[in-house]
Amino acid sequence: MSEQSFSDCFCFRKILRLHIVEPPEEIRNQFIKYSTNGFMSIDDLQRFLTDFQEESNAISSAKVIFDSLKRLKIFQRSGLLLEAFFKYLLSDLNPPLYPKVHHDMNAPLAHYFLYTGHNSYLTGNQLWSKSSVEPIIKALKRGVRVIELDLWPNSRKDNAEVRHGGTLTAPVDLLKCLRAIKDYAFVATEYPVVITFEDHLTPNLQRKVAKMVNKTFGGMLFTLDPESDYLTQFPSPEFLRKKVLISTKPPKKYLESQSLKEKEKAQKSENSAAKVVVQNEEKDDLLDDEQFKQDGDEDTAVPEYKRLISIRAGKLKGGSGNLLNVDLDEFRRVSLSEVALEDAAKTCGTDIVRFTQRNLMRVYPKGTRITSSNYNPFVGWMHGAQMVAFNMQGYGKYLAIMQGMFRANGGCGYVKKPEFLLHVGPNNEVFDPKAKLPVKILLKVKVYLGEGWHSDFRLTHFDRCSPPDFYAKIGIAGVPTDKVKKRTKTLEDEWLPVWDEEFEFPLTVPELAILRIKVLEEDATGRPEFAGQTCLPVLELRTGIRAVPLYDKKGQKYRSVRLLMRFQMVQYQGGLVDSN
Repeated sequence: MSEQSFSDCFCFRKILRLHIVEPPEEIRNQFIKYSTNGFMSIDDLQRFLTDFQEESNAISSAKVIFDSLKRLKIFQRSGLLLEAFFKYLLSDLNPPLYPKVHHDMNAPLAHYFLYTGHNSYLTGNQLWSKSSVEPIIKALKRGVRVIELDLWPNSRKDNAEVRHGGTLTAPVDLLKCLRAIKDYAFVATEYPVVITFEDHLTPNLQRKVAKMVNKTFGGMLFTLDPESDYLTQFPSPEFLRKKVLISTKPPKKYLESQSLKEKEKAQKSENSAAKVVVQNEEKDDLLDDEQFKQDGDEDTAVPEYKRLISIRAGKLKGGSGNLLNVDLDEFRRVSLSEVALEDAAKTCGTDIVRFTQRNLMRVYPKGTRITSSNYNPFVGWMHGAQMVAFNMQGYGKYLAIMQGMFRANGGCGYVKKPEFLLHVGPNNEVFDPKAKLPVKILLKVKVYLGEGWHSDFRLTHFDRCSPPDFYAKIGIAGVPTDKVKKRTKTLEDEWLPVWDEEFEFPLTVPELAILRIKVLEEDATGRPEFAGQTCLPVLELRTGIRAVPLYDKKGQKYRSVRLLMRFQMVQYQGGLVDSN
């Protein structure tokens, strides 16, 4: 054998080195406690699920677990052996979140956070990427419930198309977008889809769009009573099951003239395009120097088009101080950029909370985010904004947090807002986002071990000649007082790392806290290599020992990679932990 062959063979044996992961001591102890003579019967398993895992449906769960393990050689008629019990704990039968819808879905639409996309048709950046139906389909499959389409006249001015106006992005046919929405709207969930139009159309094209929308969706389309011009109360997600709603504000007037031609000329240079992107985005900050009222121009819009609009996008004029000067009989949606919301929150945070108790607020990325990056969603959520619109085509910390938030409630795309954002006190007071809050709960997180990388990655993915050196980062994303990061030790040369470490997180607003978990490989170059991540809404966590699947950078679930973890929550009473 040549020296090179020997070296390659030695490296292969080293990187392939695996051992069978053994149940941690705590799991062995729990098995001993809840088993009889080395076997865990179905009654024993029920006791474990009730007492330790704190599950309310232990009887049905135990039967499902037994039935699924019967086909394995490690199953015995007398019950589960330790190996089978451990296999169950690491399986998909033991997820960290409740898999079904369990929030009250009969409240008005304004009482929910909605999974919301921004420029949903773009495949990449905001300047020159392609427009396509594929990002729309992908978003709907993931449970996104609000799709944004920008409507412009095509080059012949005889039809409408979808594109990011004033940029180098290529258009996509509107009809294709509508058909894609119809076909995939309810694949992930049956709760309603809202389509927000940013409308730059002539009245003639509005008529065409009205016919197109009505023909495409038919009975799926939710429209207002013919004798009503606006909603006097938002329906509930349950009432709107399998319905499509249109939300837009008809334009003041169509600028078919020179100003539109000048915008088209801006496509000649990337610098000009970037400037137009910012202008187009920021002009929709609905904060002006007049009073809050619906533009009279809507009265001149074609009737067929007006009837499409079930959620009217009003214009907020006169600055954020006029958030409360709203017609109490009419419910609507307003839009603010992330910057405008941050500015408004500094001076009138409680007014925003009060406004969003009855009306919808959409927050969108500032125009300078030309790479399709995203922003901190907690500013919007802390003020009750229902539609925190994100660019879904990329990846990054904030998008992972957004995906984590909407893993709640069975992943249906609707998350009931915390009660403190909906409460009105006896003196008409509402939640103050700036208030200093006490600790509510202590979250305890234990990381036992991880597995699956040798199945989902090439053996040489992390290191050419040795097993990976994994460590896990555990932290909280949420309101500023709750944000924290911690990490485990690094375990060298282990495909099956066993950390067995516990962390504690005191939380003031657990209702909005997201548990962030990321596994990294400590590379010799000093740049850690990504090995999986997930984000989980804290109050949705199932207590006890759970198998936590990890995802890649873009949010795709790995087939085998997962962590075995334990979650505990204890209440704080007057600043002290209440163990009862």
